[in-house]
Amino acid sequence: MDRRSVLIVLANPEPTSFCHALTHAGRTALEAAGHEVMLSDLYAMGFNPVAGRHDFDGAADPERFHYQSEQARAARLGAFSAEIAGEQRKVAAADILVLVFPLWWGGAPAILKGWFERVLAYGFAYVDGYRFDTGLFRGRRAVFAVTTGGTPARFSEEGVYGPIEDVLMPVRRLGLEYMGYEVSEPFVAYAAPRVAPEVRGDYLAAFAARLVEVAALPVAPVRSDTHPLDLSSDAAWTRAG
Repeated sequence: MDRRSVLIVLANPEPTSFCHALTHAGRTALEAAGHEVMLSDLYAMGFNPVAGRHDFDGAADPERFHYQSEQARAARLGAFSAEIAGEQRKVAAADILVLVFPLWWGGAPAILKGWFERVLAYGFAYVDGYRFDTGLFRGRRAVFAVTTGGTPARFSEEGVYGPIEDVLMPVRRLGLEYMGYEVSEPFVAYAAPRVAPEVRGDYLAAFAARLVEVAALPVAPVRSDTHPLDLSSDAAWTRAG
């Protein structure tokens, strides 16, 4: 079996949360199977979700701040801040990207949304003409695990929240698939705070098994001939520290 590099991005502020338990179970299973696991625990890191000029070393236009233009310049010159470049290095190295987060107000926590906006930048994670089936990260795989307060019935066709697939569409389709990732079906731990301990145990075992199963699937490296950065070169990460 080939050894995979896996990045888990965790977005929950409470160390005793079920998101942390899922992360621990998944990481333990992956490492036991011989895979390398990197972890970005966003709250523990104090990751700043707010985009701004602090994301860059220098400016494309000192007079008018246009975020996408600044990202394009930084990708070209290796001029992202150390915080962003360090996370981009992890993403570039990962065969599999795993997101773990609670469902808050119908979406991911703001800290994870900010990680997407700042780290998965124009020029690094997407460029004009390379999206979805031609996305820069095609051949890589992604998985995400979500904990909810609501039961499966509430996230059904007849439920008050509607199908969970629709709720999670922005993360899956407009985020991960947009960049070219092949995305597994979402892992949802429904009503995690309210189910019996044995159900939570089943969730943990099932998520661990899911990650090991995904890690056994083939992946392809990011192709340097279609990516604006040579992701194998240290020159691409001059601000990574």
